[in-house]
This record gives sequence, structure tokens and C-alpha cells, in this order.
Amino acid sequence: MTRVISGVFLAAAALAAILFLPLIGLRLLACAVAALAAHEYVHVVSGGRSTRGEVPALLIVALTCWWMAEPVPAHLVVLVLFGVVWVGVEVLLRARPIGDAAARFFAPWYLGMPLGMLVSVQMLGGRTATLLLMATVVVSDSAQYYSGRMFGRHPLAPAISPKKTIEGAVGGVIVGTLFMALAGQRVLPGRSITSLAGLGLAIVVLGIGGDLFESRLKRAAGLKDSSSLIPGHGGVLDRIDALLFAVPPFYVYLHGSGGL
Repeated sequence: MTRVISGVFLAAAALAAILFLPLIGLRLLACAVAALAAHEYVHVVSGGRSTRGEVPALLIVALTCWWMAEPVPAHLVVLVLFGVVWVGVEVLLRARPIGDAAARFFAPWYLGMPLGMLVSVQMLGGRTATLLLMATVVVSDSAQYYSGRMFGRHPLAPAISPKKTIEGAVGGVIVGTLFMALAGQRVLPGRSITSLAGLGLAIVVLGIGGDLFESRLKRAAGLKDSSSLIPGHGGVLDRIDALLFAVPPFYVYLHGSGGL
């Protein structure tokens, strides 16, 4: 029951933010979510140990999110240079292992970039485009769950996520792709059903990859959830893992066609 209540609250909060927040508010909210996810990410890649000096990681993730919220992001070269210098300081001055420093350097691209792109999607395509993207991820995820329960026999990635099955993934890919192809014609008029189906396929497959990627991070750290922030659901990162990989192809699709 706790999981259901939390899920309903999260869905209602996300819908309200998309429908009613002005773009500046949505942008700030995305940066806050990115910072929370970055905090969890640093905790996970540190093996669940308490971490110190993570503020630079959170700030650069939030800055990446803020800049990527523009349809044509600026200052990315500056951001990359800042990240390189940051890794150098971590390794040379703070004697942090290069693997840990590199993992932190990845955080802006893993977290800040797609969440900023999500705001940019709303700038380019409006609220309905944002809802279409998120609905495709949710529909695919639900189809994976029910297809897996009904037909699942063969593990998809047993070493990473034992409960996921090939049959569940196939069901999610089929249903998610069809949903984007059909619903996309109403939300994104003028697009061919073929291009929308290709977009849906990319979103769903990458979303599954995002889910497995975060599961791999947690398994390597010996953690079940990224945090206990959301009752019954784990942390912020646990809720947005598929979305993080699914946003870029949708952003590129909209950006390449000049929005709606």
C-alpha cells in the first residue's frame, strides 16, 4: 500500500509540474531533481560509504541541467573544461583514485544532461510532448512487468537484474513502440508513423538499458536502492533510471525537426 500511495503521489506531482509550472519553475525543479539524483549516484558509486566533498559534483550536475534546458545549450565547452580540471584536482591534489574521479565526472552527462533536455523538450514541443515521452516510458515499463509475469521464462540479464526476462523486454518494446507510433501522430502531427515507430523503439530500448545500467551500479555497490527517500520506491535515481536514457533520442528528434 505504501508503494501504491507513493506512486500515485509521484505521478500526480510530476503531472502537476508539467501542466502548471512555468518553464523557469520547471527548469529549477529539474535542477533540484538532478542534484538529488547526483547525491544518490555519488553514494552508489562510492560503494554505499559516506562521502565527503560531494558539493562540486552536485553543483556541476545542476549547472549541466540548467544549461541543457536551452534548446541550443551554451557554454558546454566551458563545462567540459571545468569537469576536466575538477577530475585533475580530485586525482592530483586530493589523491582520489582515478576511477572514483572519473565516475563523478560522468555524473553531469548521466544526470544533468538528460534532465535539462527534458525541460528543453517542453520548450520545443510543449506540455503534450513531455507527457508523450513520459507516458511512453511508463507504458513500456508496465508492459515489461506484466509480460514478464505472464510469459517470462528466460532471464534478460541475470547477473544484473534477476527478475527481468527477455519475454518481458520484448513485450515492453512492442507495446511502447506501438504507443509512440499511434499517440505520437496526435501529439506530433505531420510525422510519419515509421519515424515515430523508430523513435519509440529507440526510447524503449534505451530506457531498458538505463534501468539495467542503474541496477548494475547498485549491484556493484551492494545496494538494493539508491536511497530510501521515496517510501516503497527507493530513491530518485531508482525512479528516473529509464527516463535518463530515454530523453536524449526524443530531444534529438524534436530538435532536428525544429519542435512542433
